[in-house]
This record gives sequence, C-alpha cells and structure tokens, in this order.
Amino acid sequence: MIKLEARRAFTDEVQYESIDPIGLCGCVNKKQDMDNGSLYEIHIKNESKEDFIGVVHIRLEIDVKDFCTDDLKFFMPGYMYGNNTADMPNHGRKEFPRIIPGAYSRPESNYWMTRSDRLAEPVSILYYGGRVLGISAKPCLIDENGDFKQFCGFTCGVWGNNTECKKASVGYTLGYENAPWLFVQTATVCDREPVTQNNSCKISAGEELSLQIRVYDYVAENETGIHQAIADVYAAYHQSPREIEGMTVKKATQMLAEAIRDYAWLEDEHMYSGFVYDRENGFEYNKIYSLTWTNGLSVACPMLLAANRMQDDRMREQALSFIGEVLTHSYNPSSGLLYEAINSGVWSTRGWWYSGMHSGGHSSYLNGQAVYYILKSFISEQKHKGIEHKDWLEFVAPVIEKLNSVKNTDNEYPFAMSEKTGAGLEYDSMSGAWCLAATALFCQLSGEQKYLEGMRLSEQHYYDYFVRKVVCYGGPLDTDKAVENESILAFIRAARILHEITGEAIYLNHLRDAIYYEVSYKLGYNTHILVNPLAEIGWSSCGGSITSVANPHIHPMSSTIVDEMMYYLQFRADEYVESRLQDTILWGMQTFNTFDKEYGYGRTGWMSERFCFCQGLLVEKYPDGSKASTWFALMPWASASIIEGFVGECWDKCKL
Repeated sequence: MIKLEARRAFTDEVQYESIDPIGLCGCVNKKQDMDNGSLYEIHIKNESKEDFIGVVHIRLEIDVKDFCTDDLKFFMPGYMYGNNTADMPNHGRKEFPRIIPGAYSRPESNYWMTRSDRLAEPVSILYYGGRVLGISAKPCLIDENGDFKQFCGFTCGVWGNNTECKKASVGYTLGYENAPWLFVQTATVCDREPVTQNNSCKISAGEELSLQIRVYDYVAENETGIHQAIADVYAAYHQSPREIEGMTVKKATQMLAEAIRDYAWLEDEHMYSGFVYDRENGFEYNKIYSLTWTNGLSVACPMLLAANRMQDDRMREQALSFIGEVLTHSYNPSSGLLYEAINSGVWSTRGWWYSGMHSGGHSSYLNGQAVYYILKSFISEQKHKGIEHKDWLEFVAPVIEKLNSVKNTDNEYPFAMSEKTGAGLEYDSMSGAWCLAATALFCQLSGEQKYLEGMRLSEQHYYDYFVRKVVCYGGPLDTDKAVENESILAFIRAARILHEITGEAIYLNHLRDAIYYEVSYKLGYNTHILVNPLAEIGWSSCGGSITSVANPHIHPMSSTIVDEMMYYLQFRADEYVESRLQDTILWGMQTFNTFDKEYGYGRTGWMSERFCFCQGLLVEKYPDGSKASTWFALMPWASASIIEGFVGECWDKCKL
C-alpha cells in the first residue's frame, strides 16, 4: 500500500518513479498501532555517490475499481473538500482546484500536489465506501539545530475516467511541488514550476533520512468520520499562538473598538468606512458601504455590544446611528427585503460584489445576517441598557416572513432573490443558513411558533446536504460557490439557537459536526512564514481559519463564534473543541497593531482582513514592489469579528 517514489531536481522529466533507479534505498516499518491506524517509520538511504536533490513522494495507493467517481472524496483541510464541486459546471466560473478522474484542463485535474503550509492541518485523506484512508507527517523538515530547513508537501490523485476509476492515492512529499498549478488567487494561477534546489529535499551521498508517518485506516459511517483523523493530527502537531505580554481579552477589545470609533466612523454619512488608509497627507477612505458582511451591521452590532460592555457613549451612538439608517432607508417595499448596498446615498442591491453574481438581485446572506445582527443588538440593548427596541422587532418581522415564504421544496432559502418581487432566483448554496439563524433568533425573542416546523426542515436540509458531507459552499458572494468556511458560521448559530429553543440533542450533535467542519479550516500549528510583515513580527497562524478554497488566506470571521463554541462545551466535555476555542481566542489577541505601525502601517488597534500564512493571496506589495503578507489598511469588519467573539460569554468567563 505504501509506495516510495522520487523525482530529481534540474530535470525536464515530470514523472515520478520508484526510488531504486535513482539510487535511493527505502524501507517501511510499522512502529505501533494507533486507535484508528498505524504509526510507521520510513528509512531512506542514498546509496549512490552523488547527492540526491529532488522530491520524494510517499504514497498510499488503493484499488478503487469497485467504486464509482462519486464514492471517492478527498479531504485536504483548507484546500480540498470532496472534489471541490468538480461535478458542477465550471465554464466562466472562478478558478480554484477541482479533482476529477481523467481531467487535465484547468482548473480540473486528476491529481494535486501542494506545499504543506497551504493546508490547515498536515494530512491528506480519502473517504470511500465507508472507510477513511489518510496520511500525515510533519509539515516541514527541521535541521539538527531545530531550525526550519524545507517545506514538505501533500498530494491526492485518482486514475481512470469519468465512469471507471482504477487507482486512488493520498501522499506526502519530502520537498514539495505545486502541481499541476499553483492558485495564488482565482485570478492568479501559476504553471507547475521545475523542481529545483528551492523546493527540494537534499539527501547527501551515504546519508540516511528517517521520518515517521501516521497512516489512518478505519470505518466511518459517513464523511464526518474524517474529523477523527483531523483531530488526531491536530493533537500530534499542535502549537499554540503566541501570547502578547499584558494582553487580555478586554484590553484587545478596547484597542480594536476604540480604533474603529476614532478612525473609521464617518459622522456626516452615519456610516463606517470599509477601508481606512493612513497616508502621509492624512487619512484616505474606501467606503464600500454595505448593509452587512464587509461593512455595516457586521461592524455596528459588535461595536454596540462593545460600547455597552465598556460604557462608551460615543461608540454606542455611532452604532445606533447606523442601525437607525438601516431601519429608515434599507427596506424595499417591492420585494419585502432589505437593500444591501449604499451608493451615493442611495440604497440598492448593487454592492461591490454585484457583477460577480449570476442572478443579481437581493442576497439571502446579507438579508439574513442583517436581521440576525439587528436582533443581537436588540438583546444587548435590553440586557445592558434596559431598553427594549420594539420597533426593531417590528422592522424585521416582515423580512422574516418574506424570507420564509420563498424557500424551495427542499426547504432551502434562496441564494439570490428578485429585487422586484422577492421571489427566489437561485438556490443550491449554504448562504441561506443566515436566514435560518435570523428566523430562529426572532422566534426565540418574540415567542413566535409558526416557523418552528419549517426551521426544523431547513436545518435538516442544510445538515444533510452540506454539513454531513463536509462540503459547504455558496456563502460569500465573491467566491462563485467555492467550498468555504463562512456559511458554516451561520449554521453554527442556527443549530445553537434551535437547541436552546427545543432542548433536543440532535441540534447539539449537528452543532458539534458544524464546529468540527469549521475548525478543519483552522490552522492547528504555526506555519513558517517567509513574507513580511507577518514574518518579521512573529505572527502566529494557529487559531486563524482559512477563508475558502478560492481565497486562500486567513480572515477573522471565524472568531465570531466563540460564544457558540463555549455554549457547546457547557453540554459536552470535548477537549478537542476546548483547545480549538483557546487557539481562536489567543489568535485574536495577537493579530492587530498593539502599537503604531507594528504591521507596517496604521495606528494602534488597526487590523486588516488579510493574513497570508502561505503562498495564497500574496498579491499585495510594498512600495518597492516586494510582496507583502497583509493589507495595509484598517478594515473595521475584520476588527469587529474579533470584538464580537470577545464581548459575549468570553467577556464574562474567559480567564485570558
């Protein structure tokens, strides 16, 4: 089952071959059994008189001729889920890796090889026929002094055609390749590079190299069984995020929130700016006004929660001012929904994302999230100020009614809805889970019962069709339904509220599986970062979650579900979730300017949304043209994501 192959550097030959003709001698010994597989030792000796420089591929290959294409599902955390929806039409769609037998036409291929730090956890998994097969090993080579030496890599592949598969494999490489392509972003795709000294492993003449690999092979009822392997890999290689001396949850919240209050609020327009740049001649704004998601309520709600916690009247008035704008101007009487964007003072459906949509119209993501955040703000005002904004409930009630009237026969909310009538235009996405979360919170606050049975059916649909299959897509409007990590955050909220309403264990089980899906995107160790400013300041990737398979960077939206993780842990003893929660909190406490220009730009408390932990999305540049691993701007929605995670249960109970 375990095959050793190699490819020399500085050759035009692409094909890997058995290590023996190359002058390497290998042996594989089982070291010990694990609960769900085995630990092996690999010994590779260079018996030739010349140094070997190249890539060594350790591959687990199986015969899959008895399985159809749909039975084979690969999982490389943060990079590949199932087949990354390769079974969907891709003409004209954004490019990101997809795997399918017999394919070799970008962006589809029958195999993938990637540098290890592209993955959230160092493991490649195949789920097939009720079994999990996986391989894991250290993500990089370390020298005798304990210093970084070279990245390793991970692979997956399937051989055959669209109707008959023959072989499938998952693998690990010493050295690495990005093949057949490297996706820096959907608009920047690089061809396979030659194997050179830069991406190679060196084994000197006569040298013997030894390493351990973890091989997983166990029965699983469905795809959620892969989480068992991911959790084991996390335990094996986990590294905590760095801790900033003197930093606490409350201090981080104050620094982040005061920066938004002081630098991002535009008083004359009653709104927050989407970007704030600190230029030599003053501040510059890229306003990108939106109802929520990348600005708007996703900022105003956390800021209101923080203001009420910190008794900051100016901060509170800013947040209430924007909520007032939404209540006064965003409602579209023709559709019964909320407009999502503001252009030159006019509310419309045409946000910055509009040209990338297939159907146009209203967005269920933004409508559902907006209602959810208005209701969350309602709770904070009632709890901390003793104010009951009944007009807020009256405002959202018809929107909830409309959203629940346009579900399809699968009980799925639309992805896009008509601007004229509110009718569903496009489905097949997880974005509508925000409508489910909003409806559940509305029912919890108002006591409304008429939506309960429909919510049960919708929740079950989203679980069965997306969460159980460990393939969620269709959340963010700018990824063209790439597999992603945003929409699960809405489902997690919905499952939590439904458990609060009903007390039924099924929703706690679904909450667990959804959290496990989310943390599969969350870095469990600190990648070796090569690009400034993240490299020079010692920034930690552990605890941050990869955005999607199309936008391969970390943004902080996953920090918003700290409350939900803490809620789950009230009912279930789960050391894995508890450790992931700790990572999430610590990551948020070290990922912003703790002093002016710490990240090469801006003021204390400033934070952007882009953190390039690997080669993905390395497109920002310094003035001299060199690459930069972050955006040089304050982006309030990103800061607000950390704030949202800190001002709930975490504020009262976290000891950090």
